[in-house]
Amino acid sequence: MVDQSTGSHSPIGPQSLALLGGAGQRLKQWLVEDAYPTWWQRGADRMYGGFHERLHQSGEPSDEPRRARLHPRQMYAFSLADDLGHDGLTELATRHSLDYFLRHYLRDDHFIRNCVAPDGAVVDDSVLLYDQAFALLGYASAFDVFNDESLRDRAHQLLDNICRHLRNDTGGFRESPDRDGLLTSNSHMHLFEAALAWMAFDHDQRWRLLAEQLVQLALTRLLDPATAQIREFFTAEWVPAAGEMGRIVEPGHQFEWAWLLLRWHAFSRDSRAASTALALVDAAENRGVDPRRGVAVNALLDDGRIRDGRARLWPQAERLKAACLAWDTTRLPIYCDMAHRAAVSLERYLQTMTPGLWRDTMTLDGGWVDEPAPASSLYHVVAAIAELDGIINRVTPPAIGYVGRINKPNRRIY
Repeated sequence: MVDQSTGSHSPIGPQSLALLGGAGQRLKQWLVEDAYPTWWQRGADRMYGGFHERLHQSGEPSDEPRRARLHPRQMYAFSLADDLGHDGLTELATRHSLDYFLRHYLRDDHFIRNCVAPDGAVVDDSVLLYDQAFALLGYASAFDVFNDESLRDRAHQLLDNICRHLRNDTGGFRESPDRDGLLTSNSHMHLFEAALAWMAFDHDQRWRLLAEQLVQLALTRLLDPATAQIREFFTAEWVPAAGEMGRIVEPGHQFEWAWLLLRWHAFSRDSRAASTALALVDAAENRGVDPRRGVAVNALLDDGRIRDGRARLWPQAERLKAACLAWDTTRLPIYCDMAHRAAVSLERYLQTMTPGLWRDTMTLDGGWVDEPAPASSLYHVVAAIAELDGIINRVTPPAIGYVGRINKPNRRIY
């Protein structure tokens, strides 16, 4: 465990900053010159609207159903395009995604359905908390771009639905209104993310109250104090699920929770949230990163044994986000070095035959699964690059020769 007691004034060497700045430059150049153009030119569906679920490594779209999470994630990713250097794309791409989402995913009861076909035909009309959370995040991203009050109204209505129909008696929310079953920390994490996003634009106290409730849930029910980890699956009473399901820990989600708790700390000055976040980062880095391949693996058990040693793209992005914000919070050199390692690991996934795509899954031997690139992963990658870009810009840019854009102040709550 890292000693954080003196971290706020610890020096960071110019060599570490230079290395991280170089990685940030490369990632941002890839995003602006390759990823944004590819996902707008090839990933956007010009026939039916919206975005394709995945692109083959050749760049050709896959003809498959589109999950509800896809379009809110694209709204988020493209809402940052102009800020990060691809001028003129934000409004076009965000509107393209928003219009398709509003046409095809809204049920009559104002919940969000799970999945539709490319032409908008309903494939799965079920309601999942996870999808509602991403709808709220998408509305916040689109509101930031268009300042359209109807999006705030939609978010309020959806939040009311969640609180009225999904509230769980022992805290948090059920995963679906029409069936009981295991609860997941993941869906609550993304609801927390959505609440933080709306707090930047909307003074309605329900967002802060929701965030506070979810922080308390994480600190008192989801977190295992013995291992400083958050498990994935729980009963309705927030007891870890029976058997192996209740022992699963995903390093990517540890990093993601840490990033969100550090954002909350920056707003609330909640010291327990900060210390918990740093403990999550340390535990995930020490137990969940394979030193041989240098990547965060998919899943562990609570005792540290590897459950799934493959390594998807998205945990690498979450590792980078968490390391950046841990460094920004503490100024401990260990987190600057961690951020650089995470950035270099992420770059490996971006070396593809079609510029702007990525490999989604690294195998145990360091090879790659031959599969299309999921469009929804752009959300993870953009968030990581934006976090790195913003933090480097805040740390004496001339000293490391970094030239970048500072994100809009209202992108973050800190």
